[in-house]
Amino acid sequence: MRAVGIGRWHKGMNLEVNIGRLRLKNPVMTASGTFGYGEEYAEFIDLSRLGAVVVKGLSPGPKEGNTPPRVVETAAGMLNAIGLQNIGIDRFIKEKLPFLRTYDTSVIVNFFGDSVDEYVLAAEMLSAAEGVHGLEMNISCPNKQAGWCIFGTDPRVTFEVVSAVRKKTPLPLIVKLTPNVTDISVMARAAVEAGADALSLINTITGMAIDIRTRRPKLANVTGGLSGPAVKPVAVRMVYEVFKAVEVPIVGMGGIMNSDDAIEFIIAGASAIAAGTANFVNPRATMEILDGIIGYMEKEGIEDIGSLTGTVHAG
Repeated sequence: MRAVGIGRWHKGMNLEVNIGRLRLKNPVMTASGTFGYGEEYAEFIDLSRLGAVVVKGLSPGPKEGNTPPRVVETAAGMLNAIGLQNIGIDRFIKEKLPFLRTYDTSVIVNFFGDSVDEYVLAAEMLSAAEGVHGLEMNISCPNKQAGWCIFGTDPRVTFEVVSAVRKKTPLPLIVKLTPNVTDISVMARAAVEAGADALSLINTITGMAIDIRTRRPKLANVTGGLSGPAVKPVAVRMVYEVFKAVEVPIVGMGGIMNSDDAIEFIIAGASAIAAGTANFVNPRATMEILDGIIGYMEKEGIEDIGSLTGTVHAG
């Protein structure tokens, strides 16, 4: 096992957080889809300092993803339409997971499917793998069995798919919510009632960019997911709303670029945070965020990071 960096305690301060039944050494995680399978960033940071590595979304079988162009830079953010390209769960377990097991950090695997059966299969395959500590369930995917209804936009469908997965995995189950709904609190309650141990929010916001010279969409997929600082105010608002609606831990994400952003999410109601687009701009973003959180706690005299969650003075 590799060297352990700053972890659970630092100068008398408790950095540990609970995400459902999963105990993390600190609240800093990586957002799925922006950190590869972990090894891509190992030369830039010490993965052992992270509260958790959340790997790129996986499906039972490999997926090639969408046709390029798949990424477009926007004002204060980016659009992506990667199409959930991945190597599949079998290859991940054989080729990527052994590397992650050499680090002293929790490994959370994001997964998805095109049907309830695929979600269940993915959860079963990952639950049997040594070194997977938790699952993050991406329900922002179209349900091919139900006329392409998005799993995460109908509370009845959300309840059905989360319930099915909950019955098949003993691992801590985090459900990642889409922001592309009228009331995210409704979706949060459906996921929790179905057995989610925790919630991640938000996933990307659907957007579009057009080349004014060709009058064609800049993405081959036409639309894509907006991420980066542009979405942060929306994400903070949704974390705040969900914190008031349910009693499970929240992993906040969406435009977190530095420690001030991370602390804002925690005050809004997040128990932990995940940095995503920031990793593309600065490969060491997670380390700087962790150091900044520690510095803030020292300055403010905060002994336990958990005491900061949901402390916004509103209304």
